[in-house]
Parts: sequence; structure tokens; C-alpha cells
Amino acid sequence: MRAAVLHEIGQDKLEVLDDVEAVGFGPGKVRIRVRATGLCHSDLSAMSGVLPQPGPFVPGHEGAGEILEVGEGVSHLKAGDRVVVCWLPACGACPACKRGQTQLCLAGFMNAGTPNFKRPGGDVFGFAGTGTFTEEVVVDAGCAVPIPDDVPFDIAALIGCGVTTGLGAALNTADVEAGSSVAVIGCGGVGISAIQGARLKGAAEIVAVDPVASRRESALKFGASRAVSPEELPDAKQQVTAGEGFDYVFEVVGRSVTARTAYENTRRGGTLVIVGAGAMDDFLQLNMFELFFDEKRILPSMYGGGDVLTSYERTIALWRAGRIDLAGLITHRVPLTDINEALDQMRTGTALRTCIEI
Repeated sequence: MRAAVLHEIGQDKLEVLDDVEAVGFGPGKVRIRVRATGLCHSDLSAMSGVLPQPGPFVPGHEGAGEILEVGEGVSHLKAGDRVVVCWLPACGACPACKRGQTQLCLAGFMNAGTPNFKRPGGDVFGFAGTGTFTEEVVVDAGCAVPIPDDVPFDIAALIGCGVTTGLGAALNTADVEAGSSVAVIGCGGVGISAIQGARLKGAAEIVAVDPVASRRESALKFGASRAVSPEELPDAKQQVTAGEGFDYVFEVVGRSVTARTAYENTRRGGTLVIVGAGAMDDFLQLNMFELFFDEKRILPSMYGGGDVLTSYERTIALWRAGRIDLAGLITHRVPLTDINEALDQMRTGTALRTCIEI
């Protein structure tokens, strides 16, 4: 079968091969025919080595498709079921799950060290224990979440990561207060979803911050009240908050420099939400006096900061009701053979989300 493979960490292009085999099927597993998958910035971060991932590997973790077969002991799924791929399934038994913090369950990460594929030359891993830039993938049954028939595969794929992450940051982690002021730094697919979440919660002012003009234009269409370049943020802070700072600032880039900017633009007593996934050697510096004196809340948001299955259901309900726009997030479509074109679209910021149709 075909799959897009990164041979070595640090390479910037994928090779689409037709000699890849999905492996690991057995009890508790399912085989999925991938129909659509989104390109998330985390895939690029894994390719570059910012996020830890053994190689060679098949990127992709934001996918949807249909079940081809189920292994022994899998009773809630059957061949033909439409599913979204969940890269962070909850085991239901660990301390985090028992506390109701299922998004912090580590069971899914354990899958990342087990190869999902093989080639004549050896084993191939799947990113985050999945790997959706492929025609078929074998995953734990918990990674396959059934979706209703009226949800298209491309929409479902977005729900698998970017939309859930961005919406959840605003709805779950920050719990944005109606009438508040919000700034979102980084307006790709996740940032736009955070903007939609802040709009749903009734934020009075939502300032989108991004260096790419096309993304700023898109942010206005999705609910931002104004959109500025990073250089224009100080003026926006002055105009919107009289210089005090925003009630909520979302950092959706995953870099210490933008996190520091986000901190400085959060008002005293306000909330900074860290959504972007960054590198382990990139440190955010805060001095102990400002940390105490400013009383700013710093809230990391992992996969939307809430129960993933509940978040999926909520997102589908909001989409059906027309309260959020998911189709508009897909600005480009390419076949798997043109996957490197999708990578370029992400790197240059020309795409909010590129859907890879398989």
C-alpha cells in the first residue's frame, strides 16, 4: 500500500512509497482505511525533531476513515463503521483518567514506540502511535472513535486534532468569560479554532495576531474583531485595553519568544493559555517577582484540556447547528502523491488546513 515516509529526522520532504505494510493487527486492534487526513503543524515539528518521534516514520495524526476489520475482543466497532482517529485515547484506568483528566492519559504515548508499519528495509513507526499519511493503518481500538454518517471524512479529520485542540483551549481550559478581551497569537487551523471558541463564549474583543496577511484575513471571517501583525500588537493592546493587557491571551505557536510576548500582553490577573507544542530545550523565562506580583494565570492546554470523546461530540453538535465553521478551515486539498506540496503550504502559512485525500 502507499504511505508517505520520512526516512530520517531533520529531512524536509516525504517520500510516497508503495511498499509499506500496516502491521500489528490482532486482539484489541482495528484496521482503518484512511479516507482523509489533515496536515497539522505538529507533523512538521516531529519531522524537524522539535517533537520527539522515532524514525523512520509515517507522519499524520489527524485522520478519518472506515473500519476494514476488527480484532478479537473489539465489540463496539465493526467493519464499515466510519471513525475519526484519536491519537490520544484514554485507558480509563490510570490515575489521570480516574481524576477525570483523560487528556493527560499516557496510554496513547506508549504506542509511539511500537512500529505501525514495515517495509522490505525494516520497521516504520507511525507518528503519535498512528500515522495517517497512508492508505491503511492499524491502531488500538480506542484510537478509532465512531462518527455519525452525516459527518464528512474531511470534517471528521479536523475534529481529530486541530479543531478539538483550539476550541477546547477556549471552552475548557480558559473558559473564556462573556464580554472579555482576547488575543490569539498564531492563526493557523488551531488558532482559528480558538478564535471560534472565544466567539462562542461571548468575548467582546478578539484580536488575531499573525505575520501572514492571508491568515489575518481569514481570522476576521471566523470571528476575530480585528487582525494585526505581531508588530502591530502593541497598538492593538493600547486601543482595545487602554494598555492594560488582554483578559485572555492564547499562544498557538509553541515557541518561548511568542509565549513571552503573550505573557507581556496579558493583563495583571489575566490568563495566558499555552496551546502550541514546543521543543523540550526551548525555555520560557519569567522572573520570580513578576510571577508573584502580576498574578497572571498560566494554563497549558493539552489536546483541548478536556475529555476527548465529549469534545468530539460537542464539536459535531456545534457544527450541525451552524455555530462553528469547519469546512472553511480547509483551504487546500491535495492527493497523497502531492504531500510535499501540502508541507510547503503549511510552512509558508498559505493554508489554514490542507486536506490530504487518500
